[in-house]
Amino acid sequence: MASNKLMHRPIYLQVCDALTERIGKGEWKPGQALPNEIDLARDLGVSSGTVRKSLDLLESNRMLTRRQGRGTFVTDPAANGLADRFHAIRGPDGEMRAGTIEVAEIAQDGASEEEGARLRLGKGDLIWRLKRIRRDRERAFMCERIALPAKLFPQVGADASSRIVALAHRSGLMLGAAKERILLGAASSETAGMLAVAPSTPVLILDRVLHTADGQPVEWRRAECHIGAGYYLASLARGSPAAA
Repeated sequence: MASNKLMHRPIYLQVCDALTERIGKGEWKPGQALPNEIDLARDLGVSSGTVRKSLDLLESNRMLTRRQGRGTFVTDPAANGLADRFHAIRGPDGEMRAGTIEVAEIAQDGASEEEGARLRLGKGDLIWRLKRIRRDRERAFMCERIALPAKLFPQVGADASSRIVALAHRSGLMLGAAKERILLGAASSETAGMLAVAPSTPVLILDRVLHTADGQPVEWRRAECHIGAGYYLASLARGSPAAA
């Protein structure tokens, strides 16, 4: 086990931390099997029961998937619908409005001061900067401005219209937590033109930073949405501050 773990944390949580860190660093890729419990216990210097308890927790958090008789695998978010957790806009019928994605601009450039702060990069570190439009039934409802660290995404060009889960999967990254701020704003002239609404039309602004499983910022997205009769769905986990 890593020596820098807080020793007052229960051992099984320290094991969770260690496994999450190794998954986040790409030691085990999405879809790849972990070593068996005995080998993991020997490697981490803990009991098999502790490893089992840790794996149970990681499975409940949907980071791992158990397959009877086959082993424990790193969850492949691109293959099992977990992508839904990063797309919260719903239509009046409750169906997810992921829509189709049109790339309006893509460029590689040095990070601005704000981009560097949000992605923990130095000013001038290379990023991919994307501007995209989401459409649902041909109607534009979201304008996205996205910054991705180039060191984590060496190639984006041909995949620029892909959702972040697929982009991360192709780069061998395991996604973890996201923090999204929801604000009300007015559409700028540029955004209004892209969404085919009048300037200053009220829009929902979704400002999100997404992290890898080991806590490294992997995407900063600022999306302006004109959702009409739709709505934003927030699913609150038991014990979360918002649910208290």
